[in-house]
Amino acid sequence: MEASSPVSMQKTPPPADSSPATKKPYKKSFVTTLKQLRSPSFKEDSYVVSNLKSSEKKALQELKDKLMTCSEAREASMWNIPLLGGDERADVILLKFLRARDFRVADSLTMLEKCLAWRKEFGTDVVLDEDLGFKELEGVVAYMQGFDREGHPVCYNAYGVFRDKDMYERIFGDEEKLKKFLKWRVQVLERGINLLHFKPNGVNSLIQVTDLKDMPKRELRVASNQILSLFQDNYPEMVARKIFINVPWYFSMLYSVFSPFLTQRTKSKFVICKEGNVAETLYKFIRPEDVPVQYGGLSRPSDFQNGPPKPASEFTVKGGEKVNIQIEGIEAGATITWDIVVGGWDLEYSAEFVPCNEESYTIAVEKSRKVNPSEEAIHNSFTSKEPGKLVLSVDNTTSRRKKVAAYRYIVRKSTSSI
Repeated sequence: MEASSPVSMQKTPPPADSSPATKKPYKKSFVTTLKQLRSPSFKEDSYVVSNLKSSEKKALQELKDKLMTCSEAREASMWNIPLLGGDERADVILLKFLRARDFRVADSLTMLEKCLAWRKEFGTDVVLDEDLGFKELEGVVAYMQGFDREGHPVCYNAYGVFRDKDMYERIFGDEEKLKKFLKWRVQVLERGINLLHFKPNGVNSLIQVTDLKDMPKRELRVASNQILSLFQDNYPEMVARKIFINVPWYFSMLYSVFSPFLTQRTKSKFVICKEGNVAETLYKFIRPEDVPVQYGGLSRPSDFQNGPPKPASEFTVKGGEKVNIQIEGIEAGATITWDIVVGGWDLEYSAEFVPCNEESYTIAVEKSRKVNPSEEAIHNSFTSKEPGKLVLSVDNTTSRRKKVAAYRYIVRKSTSSI
């Protein structure tokens, strides 16, 4: 039986700094440079036809009229949605193509026709049923996991494994292997698109998180260009936000080179995050229980076997501060299971059980230890022999840097006491 217990949080504030303030000379970081290159944050467009401008409504109707004159397009469908016939979901798809071409009807129609031909040739309607033999890449290179705070499915991409030459040759060794990988990458994307609503007021796009850590940029140039081209040509307006994490120093130079060739609309979707700020950045868009453990969250692939993840509580640990989370009201024989994580760790953590009986001894459930930045969320459990409380301590007193953190817990009462 599950039970909830009262929780209190004690914070030991950082000591006051009595030293005279000295203003350091301002030095612009490469991430600051990137932020200045970006335009204001992207705002998703409406797919409610009544909210469109008159010129946009006219373009939508004109595109439908032109589709009626094309014998192949007239019977066409995408993601099992007929493009003609009055289905409001079709309006969502057509508006994506129109927006990708700034509502130029002729260009939008050309893009749509090419996409339909490509989907037929590529076999996108059956690709989900294919076993392409990339089990070793599942959940590592490209995968769907969880949703953001607004309900968008999140697709994670990480190509650092290809720094291994044997792995690279096994996947990209020749043209046929590359084609097979591209098909697998489309398969992953199609899984994510199947989670979309395609409704005027629904969730109609994905969030894409790309991990640039250890990515062999030269070796993957051909594959990256083909993936980018394929997605831009055939999946217009399918990404609401692109979050780049573990960004290396040279990315700012690459961005400044390619920035002039990107539309303001595309650049407004970008979020840039250097190594060390990953959890803090992702928490802004994705709840901790949906962020993978390797990025400072609480989500493990096995969690999804038990339904939606249990919500987590978020908190921050300031530099020089110690936080004690007290989970009270634990009965004798009850088992408490908890998860806790601090983005970037590099601080002291401990857990202890404090009995209600003052004559009993405090039990060190987890002895105080320094948790390394690379460590994932801690998962542990404890069964009490007497009533008391569990205290989780996070000590950041040796650091000046604020860190984001999250925890969750379940208390199961002893069956013998029911």
